[in-house]
Amino acid sequence: MMLTFRFQWVLLAWTAFLAVASGRLPQSDRVRRTHPPVEARHEAPEAPVEDRSEKFRFLTAETKPYQVTSLPEVPFDIGELYSGLVPIDSKNKSNALFFVFQPTIGPPVDTLTIWLNGGPGCSSLEGFFQENGRFLWQPGQYAPAINDYAWVNLTNMLWVEQPIGTGFSIGEVTATGEEEIAQQFVGFFKNFEELFGIKHFKIYVTGESYAGRYVPYISAAMVDEKDTTYFDLAGVLVYDPCIGAYDYSQQELVTLPLVQRNAPIFGLNDSFISQLEALDASCGYADYRNKYLTFPPPGIQPDGYFSYETEASCDVWDLTFYAALAINPCFNIYHIVDTCPLLPDVLGFPGSLMYTTPGLGIYFERADVKKAMHAPTDVTWTECSNGLVIIGAYGPDDDFQNDTSLDPIQYVLPKVIEHTNRVLVANGDWDMIIITEGTLLSIQNMTWNGALGFQTEPSTPIVITEPDLQYEVLFDENELNGVDDIQGTMGIQHYERGLMWAETYQSGHMEPEYQPRISYRHLEWLLGYVDEL
Repeated sequence: MMLTFRFQWVLLAWTAFLAVASGRLPQSDRVRRTHPPVEARHEAPEAPVEDRSEKFRFLTAETKPYQVTSLPEVPFDIGELYSGLVPIDSKNKSNALFFVFQPTIGPPVDTLTIWLNGGPGCSSLEGFFQENGRFLWQPGQYAPAINDYAWVNLTNMLWVEQPIGTGFSIGEVTATGEEEIAQQFVGFFKNFEELFGIKHFKIYVTGESYAGRYVPYISAAMVDEKDTTYFDLAGVLVYDPCIGAYDYSQQELVTLPLVQRNAPIFGLNDSFISQLEALDASCGYADYRNKYLTFPPPGIQPDGYFSYETEASCDVWDLTFYAALAINPCFNIYHIVDTCPLLPDVLGFPGSLMYTTPGLGIYFERADVKKAMHAPTDVTWTECSNGLVIIGAYGPDDDFQNDTSLDPIQYVLPKVIEHTNRVLVANGDWDMIIITEGTLLSIQNMTWNGALGFQTEPSTPIVITEPDLQYEVLFDENELNGVDDIQGTMGIQHYERGLMWAETYQSGHMEPEYQPRISYRHLEWLLGYVDEL
C-alpha cells in the first residue's frame, strides 16, 4: 500500500503495548475531453509486444537500456514500460533516483503525471504496483491483475523513488529538509526529460501521506525554475497529506471525532469512550475544534506541535490505537475496517505491521525482478527505508524525522495553488494516520489567493456515475447481473480560489487502492477533463 505515511517504524508489537504516560510510539510509516469512456477502455485487445515495439513513442537508442519487456509473474503484455536509475546531476552518477515510466494507453497525450509515495523513505513502487499502475498485485491477491482504473488510461505516468535512500535510489543522504529534496528532484527530472525527449509537456505532481510535504515543495521548485520547456506545472493532487502539524492538528486534535463517527468499527466500550471525551475536553482539543474548524475561520491558529515528553497524558491517538489493537490484533491505522488475518503482501507491509508471509518473499527484492527492471542488484529493497532519508536537526515536530522545513500550508502550498489554480487535496474517512477533520483543519489555517481558509463549509456531494469494472464479469458469473451499477454518492467536494477539497467515503489512507473509481475521477479533474468531481 502506499502509505504514503508509511513511517516504516510503525512496527507495532504487542510488547509495545505501553501505557499512554510512557510517551508516543515511534512511527514509521489519490469538461470531459475526447478520450474514450472509462467503461470502454479496458476492452481493447492488446497486441503482442513484438508487433508494437516499433510504435513505442519513447523508445530510442538512448532509452532502450531502460526498456522493460516483461516482469516475473505478470502474465500479460505490459506494453511500453521503462525503469532504472537517472542521476540527479549528470556529472555525478553516484547520486541517482530510481523511476518507473509508463506512457499513456491509447492516443498519445503531452501530459506527464508524477506520483510520489511518502514515509519519509517509502517507495513509490507501492503506488505503481498496488495503487494506480496498469497492473496491480495488492495484498491478498494470488497474482497480478489488470487495473481498469489505471492512471495511464489518461496520462503518461512517472513513479519515482525519492529522496536518496528510498527504495532502489542510490547515493549519499544529505538532505536536511524539503528544499534540498526538491532541488535534487528537479535535477533528476530534467535529466529524465532530456533522456526521453520530453519537452513542453504539462506537468502534474501527485502523491500521498508524507508526500503532502514532498509534492508542494517540489512543485514550488518547478515554478521557481521559470522554464516551461521542462517544468510547465499545471496542477497538483495530494491524498491524505501531511500539510500541517501532522501529529497535532491531523491526529491528536481530531482523534475523538474519528472514533465517534466510526464507533461500530472501533468497538470501544462506553467507559473508554468516556475517558477519551474527558481527555478531549481537558486537553483543549474540543475547544480548539469548536473555534477553528469553522467556516470562515476566525483567524490564524496558534502554533501547535505535540510533545510526547511533556504532553503524554493527552496522547489520545496512541491511547485509541492500543485499545483498537487489543480488540482487533490486525487493526490497520491506514484502513480501519481491516480485520484478521493479515493478508499476504508481496511488498511486506499489509497493514499497521510490516509482515512477510512465509514462502512469499518481497517481489522487488527478487533477483529476476531486479534484472528485468534494471535495478541495482547490491541494494536491498524494502517498502520503507530502514535508515533516515532526511538528516537535519530536529524541527519543531520531531515526528518529521529531522525534516526542518516549514509545514506546506505556511508558504509553498499557497504558492502552488496561486500558480496553477488546479490543486486537489483529498482525505479518506477510514484513515487514522491522517484524519479527515485534521486535514480540513489545516486548510482552515492556510491563506491563499487573498483569504484564509474556506469561506463556506464543504457540502456538495461527489456522485460517481461510472459502473464498476473490476468485478463486472464476476457479478455476471454469479447471476448478479446489474449489480455493477453506478457507485453513487461517495464523498463531499468543495472548490474555492483554485483549491478543490475532496472527502472520500469508505477509503483508507491509500485512496487509489481503496477507492479506485473515485481516485480516477480526481485525476480527471486534475487533468481538466471534468469541471467538478
